[in-house]
Amino acid sequence: MPAEAVEIAAGYAFDGPALDLGALLWGGECLADAQIRIPLPMLNRHGLVAGATGTGKTKTLQLIAEQLAAQGVPVFLADIKGDVSGISAPGEAGDKVAERARDVGQEWEATGFPSEFYALGGIGTGIPVRATITSFGPVLLSKVLQLNQTQEQSLGLIFHYADQKGLELFDLKDLRAVVTFLTSDEGKPELKGIGGLSTVTAGVILRALTAFEAQGMGDFFGEPEFDTSEFLRLAPDGRGLVSVLELADVQDKPQLFSTFLMWLLADLYNDLPEVGDVEKPKLVFFFDEAHLLFNGASKAFLQSITQTVRLIRSKGVGVFFVTQTPKDVPADVLGQLGNRVQHALRAFTPDDQKALKATVRTFPDSAYDLEEILTGIGTGEAVVTVLSEKGAPTPVAVTRLRAPESLMGPVEAGALERAVRSSVLYSRYAEVVDRESAYEKLSAREAAAEAEAESARKKADSGPRGGGGGGGGGGGSVVEQVVGSGMFKSLLRSMGTQIGREISRSVFGTARRRR
Repeated sequence: MPAEAVEIAAGYAFDGPALDLGALLWGGECLADAQIRIPLPMLNRHGLVAGATGTGKTKTLQLIAEQLAAQGVPVFLADIKGDVSGISAPGEAGDKVAERARDVGQEWEATGFPSEFYALGGIGTGIPVRATITSFGPVLLSKVLQLNQTQEQSLGLIFHYADQKGLELFDLKDLRAVVTFLTSDEGKPELKGIGGLSTVTAGVILRALTAFEAQGMGDFFGEPEFDTSEFLRLAPDGRGLVSVLELADVQDKPQLFSTFLMWLLADLYNDLPEVGDVEKPKLVFFFDEAHLLFNGASKAFLQSITQTVRLIRSKGVGVFFVTQTPKDVPADVLGQLGNRVQHALRAFTPDDQKALKATVRTFPDSAYDLEEILTGIGTGEAVVTVLSEKGAPTPVAVTRLRAPESLMGPVEAGALERAVRSSVLYSRYAEVVDRESAYEKLSAREAAAEAEAESARKKADSGPRGGGGGGGGGGGSVVEQVVGSGMFKSLLRSMGTQIGREISRSVFGTARRRR
C-alpha cells in the first residue's frame, strides 16, 4: 500500500472489539487489507450519518445495527420510509453483493437479526407506542402543538398545577379538562398566586389541542404507556434486539414523530442509572431525519437536546443522528458526535456549495481533497472518522462500506404482521386503557358541585331563614356550602392523594417518575 494509506489504516488497527465498516479507498482502488472500523466502547460517544438522498445512509444504519446486535448490543431504529424491517430476515445473495464483499474483504453470510416492530399510537403495523400527556411534558408538547414561548410557559403552569393536585393527564381530554377548569369562575383563583392563565392563551392552547386531535393524532397519547426499558432487551441467543419503530404511516407528521423520538430518548435518560465508560453500550439509538427535530426549535429546546445528548453517554446510550448534511445539526450538538460517516453530497446550487464547504470544515485535516471526494464518491461509499480506543479522532478515511447481511428492503406485509402479533409485548400494549384521570375527576367535581348547589337551594327554600346555609358567617355562599360538604371533601381526598408528591421533571419537562 502507499505510505499515506498505510498511515490511515494504522489509525483503525484497534486491539479490542470493533465494528467493521468496510475497506479503505485510495487512488481509486479499494484496499481490502486496510479495514476501517469503529471501536465498540466508543459507540456511546455518539455519531452522525449524513449524505444526500440515495447515497446509502439507510444501508449504513443497517450495517452498523447488524454488527451491534451480533455483539449483544440492543439497537433502536426509526424506520421513516418503511424499508428497514428487512433487518429481521436473511439477505439475498447476488452478483452485486458478491462483488462488494470481494472488494472489501467481507465474508458475507445471509443473516436475519432478532427484531421487534413498533408503531406510534398503533398507527401502522407494530406494537403500539404511546405516552401519557403527563409523561410527555409541557416542553415537548409545546413543540408538537407549535406554541410560542408565552404559550409554552402557560402550558408549563397548567402541568405544574395538575402535578400538584394529583390530576393525572393521560390523554388529550384530560389536558383539555384541566385547561377548561382553570379558566372557569371556580378555577381561576387556583393559579392567581403564581401568575394565572389568560383566557386568550387558554383559548389558543385549546384550539391547538382540537386541531391536533382532528388530524388523528390523539391516538399517540394514553395508556398503557410504553416502557422504554423494553428497548434494552437481549434475544434468547444473547444477541441484541433490534427495535424498529415503523413511521411510514405517520411520515406526513414529521414534527410529531421527531418530537416523539426525543421523548423516547429523554425517558431513557431519566430512568437509566449512571454507568460511566463501559465495554459496550447498553443501547444505540438511531435518530433518523434529525433535521426535523431542530427545525423551528426554540433556544431553550435546543439547549435541552444538547444537555440530554451530552449526559446520556454516561448512561451507556449512544445516539446517532441521521440527516443530509452536518449543517442540519446545531453546532453544540454536532460537537458531541465523535463518530462520523459522511456519504456523498450534491453541489447543484449555491446553497449546496455552501453546505459542502461547511461539511469539509467539520472534518480533521487529511490527505484527501474532501470537496472533490464528497461530490464524487458512489453509493455505499463514505468519508469516515471515528474515535479511537483512546478517544482521539482517527485519520479521515474514504471507505467502501460492507454489504448488510440482512434483507435490504422491507419484509413481506404478512410476515411483519405475524411478527408483531407473536411478540410477548403485543398483549401488554395493544389494547387501550382508560383509567380514572383528570377528566373523570373534574367531571365528578362539577357534578358534585351542581348537586350540592341544588341541595342548598332546596334547603334555603324550605328551611328557617337566618341560618346562612350552614353557618357561613354572612359569607355562606353556595360555593362555601359545596366546599364544606362531605361529598366534596371526599372528592378532594381522592384528587389530593398525590399532593405533596409533585412529579419531578427533567430538562425537557418529561416526568421522571415511572407510573
